[in-house]
Amino acid sequence: MNLPDLSFLGQNGTPQAPDAARPGQVTVERRSADRFEGPISEVIEQLQTAQRELQVQNKELLYSQQVAESASERFEALFASVPLALMVLDEHDMVVQANAMAHRSFQPTEADRPLTSLMPFVSDTDADRVHRAFAIARVQGRSDSSEVVFRIGRERQITGDLHIAYAEIPLAQGEPLRQFLCAVIDQGPLLAERKTLQQRNEQLHASEERLEAVINSALDAIICIDEHQRITVFNPTAAALFQCPTRDALGSPLARFFPELDRAPAYAQLTTQAALGEVQARTAAGQPLAVEVNMAFEHHEGRVTTTVFARDLTAHKRAEARRSELEGQLRESQKMQAVGTMAGGIAHDFNNILHAILGNVELAKADAEAPAADARVLESLHEIEKAARRARDLVRQILAFSRNEAPERRAVQLPELMHETERLLHVTLPPGVTLLVEAPERLPAILADATQVEQALLNLCTNAVQALGTQAGQVRMRARRVQPQQRLAERLTLTPGLYVALDVIDDGPGMDAATRARIFEPFYTTKPVGQGTGLGLPVVHGVMRTHGGAVDVQSAPGQGSCFTLYFPAVEQEVQRQADTRQQALPGMPAAQAPATPARKRHVMYVDDDQALVFLVQRLLARRGYEVSGFTDPQAATAALAQDPDGYDLLVTDYNMPGHSGVQLLRAARQIRGDLPVALASGYITADIEQAALQEGARALIHKPNDVQELCETVDRLIDGRQ
Repeated sequence: MNLPDLSFLGQNGTPQAPDAARPGQVTVERRSADRFEGPISEVIEQLQTAQRELQVQNKELLYSQQVAESASERFEALFASVPLALMVLDEHDMVVQANAMAHRSFQPTEADRPLTSLMPFVSDTDADRVHRAFAIARVQGRSDSSEVVFRIGRERQITGDLHIAYAEIPLAQGEPLRQFLCAVIDQGPLLAERKTLQQRNEQLHASEERLEAVINSALDAIICIDEHQRITVFNPTAAALFQCPTRDALGSPLARFFPELDRAPAYAQLTTQAALGEVQARTAAGQPLAVEVNMAFEHHEGRVTTTVFARDLTAHKRAEARRSELEGQLRESQKMQAVGTMAGGIAHDFNNILHAILGNVELAKADAEAPAADARVLESLHEIEKAARRARDLVRQILAFSRNEAPERRAVQLPELMHETERLLHVTLPPGVTLLVEAPERLPAILADATQVEQALLNLCTNAVQALGTQAGQVRMRARRVQPQQRLAERLTLTPGLYVALDVIDDGPGMDAATRARIFEPFYTTKPVGQGTGLGLPVVHGVMRTHGGAVDVQSAPGQGSCFTLYFPAVEQEVQRQADTRQQALPGMPAAQAPATPARKRHVMYVDDDQALVFLVQRLLARRGYEVSGFTDPQAATAALAQDPDGYDLLVTDYNMPGHSGVQLLRAARQIRGDLPVALASGYITADIEQAALQEGARALIHKPNDVQELCETVDRLIDGRQ
């Protein structure tokens, strides 16, 4: 702006050119104040002051103009270069101005819709929301609308946040100019990242749920602890194992359940896993618990999380104990089988010796009964006979112990056998010992060999009486109906079912564990030398084994002993059973010697023992028989082949070296089919009996036998009586 030239006022109305006047400035030559007086001087001063103010205002306006132009340039540069889609819209949704980013976003190709209006790009679902945003901005000056979908062409779209600012620009004339500054922030990458994060979170959540399911269903106890040794995870298996609810265990120190693991977390500095093996833990109630422990260590953010895996060893230890017990029973069974085999072999030879002794005693007695015989000879022979019978009973015990096959059993009532045993023991009881029998009337019957059961009861009661010694005491026999529990049945190898239990109880000194472990060993005895054979309890064990039952022992030093026999019960007692097998057993009715025929009956006797052959020859010769004895089965076969009709009976031993009585029986029947044949043995099993009867044997003779019984069997077979 140019200021007016007022120099003429100083020259009395004559204008003068200014010296070196600058453009746009007026130089006023200063005159002395005294040249003008009055009102003119004041006007001049006012004009000069107004001129100076106008100069200052001119400078300010010029600076403002420069600043405005600079701000406009900066705005235009910012508007064009900002990495956001910016648009200026009028109140009719017309795009007044848009930066390059907006054009690239809304019109990526020339074929796309031009960016002349914003609302055509807004999706139908978001149109109402965007209209409301503009209305709010008009009132409040600004508004936002998030995740607005802008459709670009047919297939492409932008999801972004719309930010709106409202401005009114006043004009020199008319209403102000109303415009909206809109910024669209593309949220596509953020939404994609958000979706990815959501998927990862879902996967993480699913993984956590799977991990929690695995932990909760694990068969091992899983316990997690923090860096302060406090429990943070306690799965249901751990709660059941340590008998502590999870809510009570959380926050507890690990030492509450694992006193020995106080130093275990130190392993975290050395390894990520540690197998500690068997560790002694304890339940919430303080009960000891054997567990196998493994540990895992996780490092994250300077902290260590320890996971303890504990496996209960109770069942494993119980199984090991059971296996050890079964191995002991197997070794015991194998040992008893070996000893039984040995006993059977000894008994075979011993039977022959006893048979010869008893036979010679019978002959000597007959000789001693003559009128001129010395009575002392008869007395001595009676003593020899008693000793031999005791030896025979010992052999029978050995055979009963060594017998593995099932005995011939019938339905019997156990109380009857108990009372019979009481009757046998009553006369031999010491004065201070009382024998009590507790036998209920209604008990199931048992399938048993009565003789063997009586022998077992007699052995147990005799041991109980001998355990009391000279002190006063009591021995009880008690029968009861039981159904063994599973653990007892497994320990004694009993099949499930009903049993009749028979207890033999004494209040003697009892036994320690070492003695209990050996009481069923053959020939083991705690009695002084000469007072026990060591076969009483092994015979009991063998009897119970062959009867499908078991024997259990409960004893402790100073608390007496209790032997319990478990017999399988018969649900319905068999009232009467017919014996389908017929054998020549002791006790048959005596028969008179046959009248001496015109020709002596000829008996062939075959045995590998020469003494026994000699005895039988003498015995049968006295009864009027002709006897041919052989110790060689081959020689006997040859003799029979030479004269088949010269013999009326063949009696042969069952077991002979290199040959069996069944083989000789077959050969004899081939030579002469109607010749009666009898087999003799000291150990007759069901298999031996069946094989002999199938081959055609007429009778089985048990050795050692009384002379009268042997002679009666020979008489019966020769006379043709079955």
